[in-house]
Amino acid sequence: MARQVSRRKKAKKNVPSAIAHIHSTFNNTIITVTDLLGDTICWSSSGAIGFKGAKKSTPYAAQLVAQIVAKSAKENGVKTLAIRIKGFGPGKDAALRQFQALEFEIAEIKNVTPLPHNGVRKAKKFRRR
Repeated sequence: MARQVSRRKKAKKNVPSAIAHIHSTFNNTIITVTDLLGDTICWSSSGAIGFKGAKKSTPYAAQLVAQIVAKSAKENGVKTLAIRIKGFGPGKDAALRQFQALEFEIAEIKNVTPLPHNGVRKAKKFRRR
């Protein structure tokens, strides 16, 4: 006998303002929308929507990810966004432009890419005997 699993319907949150975290690497683009406390409202990545290999890091893939995330965020009542961009990938600009085109009120755009202050220790000088 198979057990029936009851699935709860996901409750829609009503969050007027949120933070969009765009994490753009050379291999993928991940976009997460959180409320002001950091609880995730929705997320997606270019790998999650079906892109594979080198196509995951393209600006087109980031644009489609931003469309999907923006649609889900609007369903949860998001009207204003603060955008935090992290990484050096090619998809960050395309995702940002897509959020602007989808008529969100953008409160701020901040680059939070971590940069080393001094880097790693240099290798010792090679000595030949």
